[in-house]
Amino acid sequence: MLVKLTPDAAQAPAVERTLHAANEAACWVSAVSFEYFGLKGSVRELRKLCYGELKVRGFGAQAAQHIIKRVADAYTTLRANIKAGNLGPEQSKRRRKAESKPIAFRPDAAHTYDDRCLSWNYDAQTVSIWTLDGRIKNVRFTCSPKALKQLTESRKGESDLIQRDGKLFLVATIDLPAPEVFEPKDWIGVDRGITNLATTSDADNYSGRRLGRYRRWQARKKAEIQARCTRSSKQLLKKRARRETRHATHVNHKISKTVVAVAQRTERGIALEELRGIRERVTVRRDQRARQSSWPFHQLGAFVEYKAHRAGVPFIEVDPAYTSQRCPRCGHTERGNRPTRDHFSCRRCGLAGPADHVAGVNVRARARSAWVFVNMPDPEPA
Repeated sequence: MLVKLTPDAAQAPAVERTLHAANEAACWVSAVSFEYFGLKGSVRELRKLCYGELKVRGFGAQAAQHIIKRVADAYTTLRANIKAGNLGPEQSKRRRKAESKPIAFRPDAAHTYDDRCLSWNYDAQTVSIWTLDGRIKNVRFTCSPKALKQLTESRKGESDLIQRDGKLFLVATIDLPAPEVFEPKDWIGVDRGITNLATTSDADNYSGRRLGRYRRWQARKKAEIQARCTRSSKQLLKKRARRETRHATHVNHKISKTVVAVAQRTERGIALEELRGIRERVTVRRDQRARQSSWPFHQLGAFVEYKAHRAGVPFIEVDPAYTSQRCPRCGHTERGNRPTRDHFSCRRCGLAGPADHVAGVNVRARARSAWVFVNMPDPEPA
């Protein structure tokens, strides 16, 4: 949960200086780890080399431990990504670049606080936070009444201090009890795409035309700003990129919230296509690459999944193969069933309709079959 800090003029400089100093120290620890251990630095070994210097820089015991652990965790994540092939093959440019230099931390990146360094006063809506200038009390935070109730009842573990666009935030960990998933009466199949962000088996269509038009307008503006080649223009480009990301995220939140609400009201489950690795499998024309790279289908799927789990709605992912080419009535599958992007027409039985709606119906049919196997009891031993 994201909570906005509103420190006064005397408190803000101390909090900001602590955050920037913590990330600067993390960069130094990362450089030491890379020099001595490459990508395999451990918390134990880094503590021997760096703990004393971090104490000299003014960090308390808990802050120093968190900085060291952040660095070790960052290298663990990097090794896992390399092993999983997320950075490409061994000789790829992206992988060689990641392996050739230490991990760097942005000045406004998240710094971890535990309950020894940060305490909450929910009634007064203030926090007491450790800084390099000492403990600062009565730092105010703002959030909605619903968020405040969740903080009071369910906050657990560590919190992260971050800075975005000059504003300070705390990312608190909320441990909400998962509701019991009900047995679905039927399923809602959801087909995701670029032109239509989501189309359900109920024929509800969430068009991506407005989002695409907004992205094209942003691209033209960014091209104009990039042509200036000044320092302020680069800062403005980053600001616009964040604004565009927030806009797409807002659209995905609205779509996922609506889909989950319909499923919960009608006591049905939600089925999506499993589209992992689609960027590696699908090639597009050069003028379509930016559009495909900015396609927010993965985020939409993640939003639908976590909102469904939070509402107790069954969720399942099914095989996406030929969902837009298969006839849901007779089962005939061929590329000719989809003569255009928007239109489906079965060449065997003549069933016709919007292609994305047909794909959503096929996703629903596969979910019906898959759910039976998921909930099938284990066979008795012979």
